[in-house]
Parts: sequence; C-alpha cells; structure tokens
Amino acid sequence: MKPSPRVIPTARRDLDRPAGGGWLPSGPVAEIARGAVPSPNIWNSPRIYELENRAVDPDGVLAEAMRAIRPWKGADVLDVGCGTGYHLPLFAEDANRVIGVEPHAGLASAAARRVRDLPGATVRAGTAQALPLPDASVDVAHARWAYFFGPGCEPGLTELARVVRRGGAIFVIDNDATRSTFGRWFRRSLPKYDPEAVERFWTRHGFNREPLTIRWSFQRRADLAAVLGIEFPPDLAEACLREQDGRETPLEVDYAVNLWWRCP
Repeated sequence: MKPSPRVIPTARRDLDRPAGGGWLPSGPVAEIARGAVPSPNIWNSPRIYELENRAVDPDGVLAEAMRAIRPWKGADVLDVGCGTGYHLPLFAEDANRVIGVEPHAGLASAAARRVRDLPGATVRAGTAQALPLPDASVDVAHARWAYFFGPGCEPGLTELARVVRRGGAIFVIDNDATRSTFGRWFRRSLPKYDPEAVERFWTRHGFNREPLTIRWSFQRRADLAAVLGIEFPPDLAEACLREQDGRETPLEVDYAVNLWWRCP
C-alpha cells in the first residue's frame, strides 16, 4: 500500500522570507521522511542553494530540451525531490497540475509557501522510493540533481514507472563528469565516480541520453564562493575559486549535464 498523500500546509513558523523572494527554512528542521537519501548541500544550506538555483542555466537550455521531447502544456507534472520548489513555478506556467514531492519537512514547507498562490500547484511530503501518488496519475516526472544518480536508485525508478501514464515522460538531470569545467571539478571531488558505469545503468533501464551544456552565471564573487563551498570540500572549493579568478569571465562556469529521458 502506498502512503496517503500529506499536503504540506502553507503556514509554518519555521519559515521566513529572505531578500530576493522565496520562502526558506530559518533554522534546522529534524523531520525527514523515512528512507530519504540525504542531500547535504540544500538540506544544510538552503539559502546558498537558492543562489545556485538562480545561477544555473539562465538561458533555459534544460527546459527547452525537455519541452522538445514532451511538452507539459495542460499536463500533470511531478517534481521529485523538489527542495524549496524553485522549479515548480516554471512547470505551473502552462501545466494543468504540478505536484512537488520532498522528503525534508522544512524544504517542503518552503516549497508550499513558494507556490501558495499558483492554482493547481501542491507540495507533498514523501520520498522517491514511496511516492505519495496514485498509479498512472502524472504525465511528466522531473528530477533534477535529486536521488536519481545511477546504480541504487532502482526503487525510485519503479515508482516512476508506477505513477507516470503511458504517453508521458520521465526526465532525470544529472552531472556529466566527462567534460566541462564543472565536470572536471566534480571528478576531482569524487575520484572514484565512474561515468561509464552510470551511463550503462541508464541505458540498461531504457533511458535515452541527451548531453547538454549549460552554465552558472553569478552576479557576485561572494555568491560563487558560497556555492562552491556547499558543493565541494574546502580545499577544492578554494582552488576552483582561484581558477575562476584567472579567467576572463570569472563569474561564468561552463557546466555539462546529461538529460536522461524515457517515454513509457
């Protein structure tokens, strides 16, 4: 039996509104859905992760690529591991219904506050391995740097197959460690990471790969430094920042990603 959906309320005392919009946790929140895979960058530093979200893909490369495969106009859309709901408004612009699922209670509450005035947008507490949705209830499922990192995410893939309708699409966005400045940094932080094994995993599970190049674009060096600090160990973060200081465009970082997709 699948867990009953728990819709996150929009009024929580553990939230406040930071400069620049959005609703983020103001302190630690202990409530985490059972079985959740930790995501230290956003769980521990949601305000800094918000800076990263704003800097990622200002050209809309990812949205354009997904729309070319399966548009979501009039569709029911699921965002798995939605965090503070940064991407929910994008889907809500023309989707029929948008559902964010997030295992971290504080982040889920922040997401609910973000979309409280958007018709058809809701946020539910839950994990990728036990989605709080009925069978065949969504047309498009989206996961961006959340849980679906290759081997080990099979339970989540089973759940996606359960909730996505025939004719729909599953989109998973993750790092491409084989190229780009960010990819090189990523490999330095995880020297045992095997991109070939990851690609074999997705291919074995029937996913197509679309390699894309996006970018980070920051307004301030301090913001870049803060984001590097939540993504990499201190020594590597400092080395990356020094490397950027020597570039012609120090606040821009080329960033390779893979868009893995499957249409059930």
